[in-house]
Amino acid sequence: MISSLVLFIILTFHSVAAVPPYGQCGGQGYAGSTQCDPGYVCVKLNDWYSQCQPGGNTPTPVPTTSTPVTTPTVTPTTTSSTPTGTAGPPAPSIPAGTLTRLTNFGTNPSNVGIFVYKPTSVKVNPGLLLALHGCGGTAQQYFSGSGFRQLADQRGFMIIYGSAANDMNCWDVTGANSLTHDGGGDSRALASAVRYALSNWGVNPDKVFVTGTSSGAMMTNVMAGVYPDLIKGGAVFAGVAMGCLSRGNAPVFPADPCAAGQVSRTAQQWGDRVRQAYPGYTGPYPKMQLWHGTSDPVLNYTNLNEEVKQWTNIHAYSQTATTTSSGVPRQNWSKSVYGSGLVEGYTGQGSGHGLPESGTEASAIDFFGL
Repeated sequence: MISSLVLFIILTFHSVAAVPPYGQCGGQGYAGSTQCDPGYVCVKLNDWYSQCQPGGNTPTPVPTTSTPVTTPTVTPTTTSSTPTGTAGPPAPSIPAGTLTRLTNFGTNPSNVGIFVYKPTSVKVNPGLLLALHGCGGTAQQYFSGSGFRQLADQRGFMIIYGSAANDMNCWDVTGANSLTHDGGGDSRALASAVRYALSNWGVNPDKVFVTGTSSGAMMTNVMAGVYPDLIKGGAVFAGVAMGCLSRGNAPVFPADPCAAGQVSRTAQQWGDRVRQAYPGYTGPYPKMQLWHGTSDPVLNYTNLNEEVKQWTNIHAYSQTATTTSSGVPRQNWSKSVYGSGLVEGYTGQGSGHGLPESGTEASAIDFFGL
């Protein structure tokens, strides 16, 4: 199993002299460059993953408050909570500029860790991003290893970083409870945190979005499908369609048929899997941005097409792109837009599992309108 986990988070990069910011630069089974771009150094995060981070030769400390923020428990409902509409800075009990653990935020059946980041320049009635790490990761690692924090500083939105507690820190994307609206599991815990933010922090309910990498990307699809009343959009970095994975949440060997690219369903079947998660729901579904590299060694590139099938069906779009652009947002990437633009697909020629690649996070934030 350990070897499977190692395989699951190996990143593939072009053969270049230096690794770009936040790329992999070491770890068990890694054979690429260990030299980072100028201004970055290779930091060991664990035995199987080292990453290029800014600064000295020790990990950049993740600022956290010494005492968790404890607040009254909010009882979740089946619909989006109404925000308080505060006139001043949101969440006054949350320190600005640090990663703060949040407790007593509501129903948490799987003991998910919830951490919040409020930038110093947070807007009134801000947007909210739910950011989800991959297998083996943590909220703290995703906070320091992706560019979403910097974008929050620039644009004034808040971020909730989730931290999975089970299955080798992989998110529950296969359990019946997690795949059902208010059924339980990890998705219920994350929804509780979002509802708490809406009720207590003056978050704009029209600007609640989710993103994630690998297992977190899979959970992004789950949250968008199971809680469309809360989530307005998702950015999926190297994931699979909701309901695709079948052999548990942690990586296995031989690879799960879904991960190996051997699961293909019709667009209607994929769309039905989403609709079955919240029976009776008649409201709009989130807009979705889907990213995948052609050289992903962990989750086969064919999964991008299955995700496109799922979300174009949900939005009643054709699976044929209305426009396709090359070199967007980087030279090796191409962008496909479907229907009226609520679904976008990004193909990274030669890119591996190490998404989001540096700088691509901004495309997701632009898509959300944050």
